[in-house]
Amino acid sequence: MVTAATLLVVTTALGLGAYLLRLPPLVGFLVAGFVLHAAGLAEPAYLDTIADLGVTLLLFGIGLKLDLKTLLRKEVWLTTGAHLVISVAVAVGFLGVFGLIGLPLLAGKDLGTLALIGLALSFSSTVFVIKVLDGRSDQSALYGRIAIGVLVMQDLIAVVFLSVAKGDPPSPWALALVLLVPGAWLLRKAWSRMGHGELQALFGIAAALGPGYALFDAVGLKGDLGALVMGVLLAGHTNATELSRHLFTLKELLLVGFFVSIGFAGTPTGATVAVGLLVLLMLPLQALCTALLLRVVRLRKRTAILSALVLANYSEFGLIVVDVGVDAGLLHTDWVVVMAVAVAVSFVISSAVNTRGNEIAIALAKRFRSKPNEWLHPEERLIDVAGAKALVLGMGRVGRGAFGQLCDDYGMNVLGVEHDPARVKALRAQGYEVVQADATDIEFWARVRNAGSVELAILAMPFHQANLIALGQLRAGEFNGTVAAVARYDDDAEELRRHGADAVFHLYGTAGLALADQAAEAALGYAGAEALRDAQAQASGKSDSPR
Repeated sequence: MVTAATLLVVTTALGLGAYLLRLPPLVGFLVAGFVLHAAGLAEPAYLDTIADLGVTLLLFGIGLKLDLKTLLRKEVWLTTGAHLVISVAVAVGFLGVFGLIGLPLLAGKDLGTLALIGLALSFSSTVFVIKVLDGRSDQSALYGRIAIGVLVMQDLIAVVFLSVAKGDPPSPWALALVLLVPGAWLLRKAWSRMGHGELQALFGIAAALGPGYALFDAVGLKGDLGALVMGVLLAGHTNATELSRHLFTLKELLLVGFFVSIGFAGTPTGATVAVGLLVLLMLPLQALCTALLLRVVRLRKRTAILSALVLANYSEFGLIVVDVGVDAGLLHTDWVVVMAVAVAVSFVISSAVNTRGNEIAIALAKRFRSKPNEWLHPEERLIDVAGAKALVLGMGRVGRGAFGQLCDDYGMNVLGVEHDPARVKALRAQGYEVVQADATDIEFWARVRNAGSVELAILAMPFHQANLIALGQLRAGEFNGTVAAVARYDDDAEELRRHGADAVFHLYGTAGLALADQAAEAALGYAGAEALRDAQAQASGKSDSPR
């Protein structure tokens, strides 16, 4: 218990330290692992189990939101394959040069060994990337969907590599996993009867670990891949989004164990740290290759750069690849520590970079020539808003409510803007006028045609940072209409006002006002409530006392 308490206190303290330095807390968690290991604390036996649980729930959550058609898109499979080949080639050349000059741990390595190291360095971290996208609410944005597709393809490549490298192919019983398809139908039926409380959350965990992780592991496949598949099979259920929210906090807590466990890979020495930092020099080149590949498949500059930035890190899977090399006698055991250092530091650098990802993408995009509209990917082309008097940016529950109110009570011609293609499709089926676009995109207003009639923009996205970025784009452009925004907290509301919002509505405060109005109407009738409000307004005008 003392070990657990020490681990929790140190991890929390360093996570808070990172947060105060305006870095993601996971940076502190990574440092905590190295600090605790250097201090002589043995890795608790349960830490790997906690980390595995976190990763399993993470991939299950991805599956609940994953559209398999994404994997068939050219920008996903072509980018994944080409990036893998280029990364391995870059590593062979880059590390080979240092091997020739006699750098420790690299001297004397043949092409096959260097290619193995290159493979370890070609994967991006699923855990890290999803956390970044979660923080921005960008899993459904085009660049987020591309990044997730690339990560899933990399996971599939990883399964094939491990099966071949370890000479341990999956059991013939793996073919029986196809029975999960009809089995998932039964699970969805049972799910529909579980209500909305803790039983639903328990169902999600059981589905991820039972028919997901355990069955796949039993037939020689990666258990966390099974959790991903189980999530895909259950996706589309009406409670899928609610289940994701239920599991979010638990998943985040368990993933702390994953980041801490990286630091327990070994004790860094001067040589391992030097080589670990050396391989980080390849990250900018890998990111550039990713951006260029995405540009080739006709994505806009910002989309390509954001995708490249979020994927510019090394993966925990690199540790597994290196372990295979150590077991085969190709690599010294110090390479496990080298990879741990490279992975941890890449997370730190990538966290700092992606915290300002939009600003960096904007600055870099300005340096390159734009392409004509007809050349671009269909999801990246110009948007026609002709005739719209109001735009609602973000069509969640708040956005839909604002859309309906503006149409029904004010008779305005309203257009919704939403970046989630599944939600756009569903809203159009319900009769909403919606276009698919990312309102936080620096080029959003540059893509809008016939915007002269727009008089009102409502920022109703679920994350404060997204609303703030969209507000900045509006005020920096030529939009002279009224901007209203929603906020959850007082300091968020104040920040939106400082940046030029004409009206800010506190979600929790306005919810109380709306509840009071509906309660009064239910008790007094609509006419009675209106009369009472009018009387209160008149009394308020004759009195100096606050309402």
